[in-house]
Amino acid sequence: MRGELLVLSTRSMQEYASRVAYQLKTFPDFYAATNSSDFVGRLETVKFADGEMEVEVHTSLRGKDVFLFSGAGRNNRGLSVEENKLELYHSIDALRRAQAGRITLFEPYCSSSRSDRTTRRNSVGFWVHYKTLVSLGVDHIITYQLHSEKSKTVVDPTLCAIDDVPAYALLSEYITDNFIRSAEYLEGHVRKEWAFCSVDAGGEGAAKRLARSFGAKLMIAHKQRDYNTANTVESTNILSDTSIQGKEVWIIDDMIDTAGSVFALVKELRKRHVGKVNIAAVHAVFSEPALERLLLLHNDGLLENVLITDTVTCPDEVRTQMPFLQVVSSARLSAEIIMRLHEEKSLSPFFDEFDAVKYLSSLKLFL
Repeated sequence: MRGELLVLSTRSMQEYASRVAYQLKTFPDFYAATNSSDFVGRLETVKFADGEMEVEVHTSLRGKDVFLFSGAGRNNRGLSVEENKLELYHSIDALRRAQAGRITLFEPYCSSSRSDRTTRRNSVGFWVHYKTLVSLGVDHIITYQLHSEKSKTVVDPTLCAIDDVPAYALLSEYITDNFIRSAEYLEGHVRKEWAFCSVDAGGEGAAKRLARSFGAKLMIAHKQRDYNTANTVESTNILSDTSIQGKEVWIIDDMIDTAGSVFALVKELRKRHVGKVNIAAVHAVFSEPALERLLLLHNDGLLENVLITDTVTCPDEVRTQMPFLQVVSSARLSAEIIMRLHEEKSLSPFFDEFDAVKYLSSLKLFL
């Protein structure tokens, strides 16, 4: 086990970090072994009159195993992407100056991974973010579901390791608990009447992962974008070698940003006379006009359910406005990852594919 454990957070993730710390205390053996009354430390962000900032450490952390939670996405404080990033960089500098033993950045949603296209004349946001973190002294980065696999090609593990943990198991467990519930329904209905569909060719791997988990059909959508204008979809085509009429479709994506892709896809699926259409996505970025588009689809009877995780803050007013939105907590998973890292154990179990049959069988042991 490493040095004494400490959980810290920038302003954007304070509520999330508190929930993770609470979950850590629910592992009694681990909690007793850490010999700690409270895992949570405190950072304070100070703003100068001209807008500059400093971050102050208000907890002793010399030699400690520090896990810093941060995110640049939507948050309860209304802080911008730019301010969140700047605060993160200041926080890491403060932690290093306070002589933390080890700094692990836990960034559940890494917004910088949106910028991963490399051409001769553009910056690459994830590269800039990673290089800044490394230069400031981060030892390890943990995140959920980067926007693309190629983001990880910029990582030099000799400088700073990164673990991009698949979050689809969280969604799969939730779907099993709330929409399937029994092995009989899985075998008799899901495997015959469900299909999992990617939003585009790039998301094929994720959709295939869930289709295998439930033994259901796989569909691929081919999306044609207008690359002269951001967040626009010109057309969507469905690739499937079997009839999809009457099938219940689950659209799988790593994030919902403006909802332009799923908006076009849901309409195309309905033209093909599928049954219910649901969406399961990891990150609820919800940039405008995402809520308007999702509400329109639901109110028109085209969309049944939207599943997301809490890697990006989802305000109460959004949940009230969208009663068909279901938010899956990732706090316990984050706590388990921290626990295993602190005990120097492998993270391999978090990368295993979800097996619905095995999961349902294990639940019967507790009945």
